[in-house]
Amino acid sequence: MENILTLYKQPYNKACPVVCMDESSKQHLIETRERLPMEPGKPERYDTEYERNGTSNLFIFFEPLRGWRRIDVTERRTAEDWALQIKKLVDEDYPQATTIRLVMDNLNTHTGASLYKVFEPEEARRLLDKLEFCYTPKHGSWLNMAEIEFSLLSRQCMSDRMADREYLKQEVSAWVAHRNAIESEMNWRFTTEDARIKLKHLYPSI
Repeated sequence: MENILTLYKQPYNKACPVVCMDESSKQHLIETRERLPMEPGKPERYDTEYERNGTSNLFIFFEPLRGWRRIDVTERRTAEDWALQIKKLVDEDYPQATTIRLVMDNLNTHTGASLYKVFEPEEARRLLDKLEFCYTPKHGSWLNMAEIEFSLLSRQCMSDRMADREYLKQEVSAWVAHRNAIESEMNWRFTTEDARIKLKHLYPSI
């Protein structure tokens, strides 16, 4: 935990950016009856019944100090999907970076092994040489600022029913474009000193 909190206190460094990564999902629901439009004194109304239409996975990469994020909507969340996202992060999002410090949870696909599974050894090694994995502790996903950004996305963009993946992509893309245009940053205030006081019970006894 303290490793992540210390990382968040460091000043902005373009050559060694701190990027938070997370995954989420969205279930697609099709309306079975036409909605009733909003009227004076009455909100829009819709039927409680719906038809399931599969799910989509979302990958988010969020650089809090720069106010930049990328969210890709995919069909799956396999090791291959994650590895391709990492290659995109290194080669397209941060080609000039010396080291990308990547904050994420320790999901079994979030490892260098996934890169070796998908790419040739030389390519996997090249990508890993540009990365520093910073894992959040077990039950410590709240330390990942990408999870907070996902929470905002869910409330502001994905709270309504979305019938299919293409519609979800359009809505998410518009939301991301707006957030990036205003360079919406995240001001993290919880420090190591706070943790030692407020979360003292989580520290081992000596």
